[in-house]
Amino acid sequence: MHARAVAASTTALLGTAALLFPVSPARAAAGGGWPLVVAHRGASAYAPENTLAAVDKAAELGIRWVENDVQRTRDGELVVLHDDNLRRTTDVEEVYPGRAPWKVKDFTAAEIARLDAGSWFGPAYADARVPTLEQFVNRVERHHQKLLLEIKNPELYPGIERQTLKVLANEGWLDRSHVAGRLVVQSFSADSVRRVHELKPAVKTGLLGTPPVAALPLYAGFADQINPPYGSLSTAYVSSVQAFTGPHGRPLQVLTWTVDDAARARRAAGYGVDGIITNKPDVVREAVGG
Repeated sequence: MHARAVAASTTALLGTAALLFPVSPARAAAGGGWPLVVAHRGASAYAPENTLAAVDKAAELGIRWVENDVQRTRDGELVVLHDDNLRRTTDVEEVYPGRAPWKVKDFTAAEIARLDAGSWFGPAYADARVPTLEQFVNRVERHHQKLLLEIKNPELYPGIERQTLKVLANEGWLDRSHVAGRLVVQSFSADSVRRVHELKPAVKTGLLGTPPVAALPLYAGFADQINPPYGSLSTAYVSSVQAFTGPHGRPLQVLTWTVDDAARARRAAGYGVDGIITNKPDVVREAVGG
């Protein structure tokens, strides 16, 4: 909503200091320590992405935060899948050979439930299925984990924000304890993030991408996080984002993606990010101490 005044000389000093000390001034002021480590699509380097097995693997590694992606089927079921089609991570071409281009929105939930969503990753996961959002959040809950939920392609699924919140509410994820520290809903679509905030102001939200600093006052009205790709990071950008106060009265956070090696993880931490989204959460945790 508003930028906190930061002296130019201080900013210049922070640009050097952040390379050495991974706790940013904003994170320190908020009582934070090392960056959060978030398992991207579950621990997706070690189990098929966005499956219950990937959630289980993240839990086995002791990772508290899990990220996932939500799409909608033809009959209105929310399922956890990154792509808007089923080709890359299921055997849809074999099971339904005549239904190209195999878009999620063209299949019912029952049809998708038939698909093998694990063999592409390895034979040990041949029984993996595309989970519904209910199944996914219940597995996260079973492990007492936290969830960074991405609404994918909202332009394809009118009303998906309201529906996502309804599912979360039905599964107990919109009570005080969850919204206070166990749930963030994000999207590349600013309109989608704004809708989530308007529908359920208590829920923390994140905007994916690297919006210009000049646009941050607008986004700070409805987003708690600005989550850019690693390649766009700089100390100056991270500090600029964290200089704004979000809708819940705390500095905007920066979670970056997707970082899978120790050197880049340490560099991202040095930029002062609040979290790192990774396919290899064990590698990043060891590198940054998160």
